[in-house]
Amino acid sequence: MTIEKLSKGLSGIAGEYFVAGELSRRGIMASITLRNSESIDIHASTKDGKHLLAIQVKTNQLGKRVWALGAKSQTMQADQLFYIFVSLKGLEERPEYFIVPSKIVATRINTEYTKWLITPGKKGQKHNDNSIRNFSDKTGEFLERWDLLK
Repeated sequence: MTIEKLSKGLSGIAGEYFVAGELSRRGIMASITLRNSESIDIHASTKDGKHLLAIQVKTNQLGKRVWALGAKSQTMQADQLFYIFVSLKGLEERPEYFIVPSKIVATRINTEYTKWLITPGKKGQKHNDNSIRNFSDKTGEFLERWDLLK
């Protein structure tokens, strides 16, 4: 069976609903924000209301473990702000979830982007500054780390 790649918009929406479903399964109330919310995709809280969470969801497809972020992710940090990176797989497979505190995301993408800027390109050319930052977790350090949310 061939897997058809979704549009960026549909994959993003799918990721948000998958995350909201997983949070609900784990006893965390989740509410997806309206599409015009710039930096928060899901507001969540524990049943007792003692832990409030803001969640940014980033989704990719075909099992990749690299996600593109905007430059604002370098400065978007708060104790209760988390990224949940979703890696969609085949239609019959459960997605992979990578739960990462925003401070770790900001630190890693700052380090990686700075390193990329000073490293010459394939033909020895200088890289030009741009607004794209990448986060990856190829080793699975944050795979299924739902415990970080509590």
